[in-house]
Amino acid sequence: MPNASFLIVLAAMVGLMFFTSRNQKKQYQKRMESLNKLQKGNEVITYGGLYATIDEIDTERKTVVLDVDGVYLTFELGAIKTVLPVSEGIAATATEAASSEVDSAIEE
Repeated sequence: MPNASFLIVLAAMVGLMFFTSRNQKKQYQKRMESLNKLQKGNEVITYGGLYATIDEIDTERKTVVLDVDGVYLTFELGAIKTVLPVSEGIAATATEAASSEVDSAIEE
C-alpha cells in the first residue's frame, strides 16, 4: 500500500506543476501581446516606477524611447511593466489642462 499513496502524491505534484506552468505561459503571452500593441503616445510605467509617454519604438533592437517631461530615455521593451489605459492618460491630460487654466487665471 505505500506504493499507492506515493503514486497519489506524485500525481498531485505533476498536476500542480502542469497547471502552474500553463498559467505562467498565459501570463507571458498576455504580456507579449500588450508589448506588441505599443504605439507612440501610449502612457506606460516601467519596472523602476517611471511614468512616461512612448515617443519611439524600435522593434528590431527591441527598445523604446520614453518621453518623461521633455527628457528622452531609451529602455529595453522588457522594462515596460504596465501600459496605462487610454482613459487614465486622458484624465491626466484633463487635470493638467485644468491646472494650467487655474494658473493663468491666478496670474491675471
